[in-house]
Amino acid sequence: MTWDWEKLKDQQQGRRPAPPQVDEVLKTIKNIKIPGGPIVFLLLLVVLGIYSSVYVVDTDEVGVVQRFGKYAKTTQPGLNFKLPFGIETARLVQVRRILKEEFGFSTERMGQGRTVAVSENNSESLMLTGDLNVAVVPWIVQYRVKDPYDYLFKVQNVTQLLRDMSESAMRLVVGDRSINEVISKREEIAVEAKEVLQGELDNAQAGITIVTIEMKRTNVPGPVQPSFNEVNQATQEKEQTIYQAREEYNKAIPSARGEAERVIRAAEGYALDRVNRAQGDAARFAAIYKEYAKAKDVTLRRLYLETLKELLPRLGPKYIVDDNQRNVLPLLNLNQSAMKQRIGAGNEQ
Repeated sequence: MTWDWEKLKDQQQGRRPAPPQVDEVLKTIKNIKIPGGPIVFLLLLVVLGIYSSVYVVDTDEVGVVQRFGKYAKTTQPGLNFKLPFGIETARLVQVRRILKEEFGFSTERMGQGRTVAVSENNSESLMLTGDLNVAVVPWIVQYRVKDPYDYLFKVQNVTQLLRDMSESAMRLVVGDRSINEVISKREEIAVEAKEVLQGELDNAQAGITIVTIEMKRTNVPGPVQPSFNEVNQATQEKEQTIYQAREEYNKAIPSARGEAERVIRAAEGYALDRVNRAQGDAARFAAIYKEYAKAKDVTLRRLYLETLKELLPRLGPKYIVDDNQRNVLPLLNLNQSAMKQRIGAGNEQ
């Protein structure tokens, strides 16, 4: 065993040893002898090259390959290859998985698929409505990546951009509606907010598409909840009264219109009947007058006899009294058959 007396002397004197020189390190490395050294080195190099050039893309992902930091290509699910030793790097982007962001609250997964709300964020959910009321509006945005290139390279922080734009879009839509509309028309608000948000994200080239916006239970802040409930109750009573009045109106008006229509139709029918009768009487009179002009005496006698034929059967029993008779004689009882015989004889004459 040999001692490095210089080094030992320095340690005894409290001096730190000088660092080894580069030449000494290289000389030490050269003196190291590994059996089959070049072959082992080449094998290690090959293994490292294969390991760094092979990567797997899952079914819900795509691979974005960068060569020296610059975009090179996009690869599909399966086994893929790239240049080894850091020349090309692959970043995996989930394009088929639905992601979500929560606003106004946050949830924590507890196990067995259960989620429990653990906190609220009133700074996001408190919003001013169009009628100057304050509403608590929590919601969830579900989205997925549609363009991996834009998602990775066009925006520095896509998640923060999504949260900022989503809050801005929701405040814009809620600010155009009353508090009652915000509470009762959540689906309409969600659809409109989705359209606004998607337009802003497309302009920013964020590379994501909004799948849906889910509105949670919208309400007013706790301190004003009792007053708001009273106002809602009064509003509901007002609407109920208006609804009942409209119901009565809808019942009465059609009935009155139907009655008026019936009266009008009856009057029109009566007028048409009278006109038709008058026209028939006028035509009959014109025909009679035409015959009368041809033979006045015959026509007058015929009309006289026809009139008597219609009137006499309606008169009942008839008694004929002679004005020149002085004595009281039994009246001749002329029955109906005798009268008919006389009338018939008169017609024959």
